Amino acid sequence: METTSRAGAQAPAAEGGQQFPFARRTADDYLLAPFPWYGLDEAFTGPRWLMQVGTSADGAVEHGSTGHGDEPSVRNEFVSGSPDDPRERFAVVVTVAAHPVRHLADGTGQLEATSVSSAAWLAAVGLLSFTWPGQVDHALRDDWLEQQTETAWELADDLSGPEWSVLSLPVDGVPTPFYYRESEFGWVLAGSTSQGVHVGAYGRGMSAYGLGFAMIKDINAYA
Repeated sequence: METTSRAGAQAPAAEGGQQFPFARRTADDYLLAPFPWYGLDEAFTGPRWLMQVGTSADGAVEHGSTGHGDEPSVRNEFVSGSPDDPRERFAVVVTVAAHPVRHLADGTGQLEATSVSSAAWLAAVGLLSFTWPGQVDHALRDDWLEQQTETAWELADDLSGPEWSVLSLPVDGVPTPFYYRESEFGWVLAGSTSQGVHVGAYGRGMSAYGLGFAMIKDINAYA
């Protein structure tokens, strides 16, 4: 899936993992999407915030992310806390428009179909964008990130593989199967809805097992 923002959500971070506050985003780009956005359901009562959208080669909004909980910074030994008490607790929901292969309006090429694998890959790369293992030197982080991104794609392309389990979570109140996996960096999951979108999610410090997803009635509530 080629878009101008493949990672789905990128946050600026200083060297050494120091967090820069998220720039407060408006909902303008989200309002251009011809599909509904998803976030955590009303059982979650913490902070909500916008991240960014991704667009296709023809400028159409293809996917985007909404954040819940603490606004994450790049994780390394300075910000990660202990495994039993991580400093940051967040969950990010990625909404991906579901569509088949289609041709660009100007006839110059075609856009790939999206699938649950697309949501899984975007969620995994989103989590990686906030991850920097302490044992990896800063100068080598780009190489590490490239390797992990390729691994994330391979895993997302094999959702029936042993790295994934199936987790049932409510979507608009209806139990829905999700592909789920954990790593030392956090968790990732992905599934589909009845509303023409795929949903991915990633997080750290918040258990995925108690989450529920719901269509966002007013995206401006996240701004």
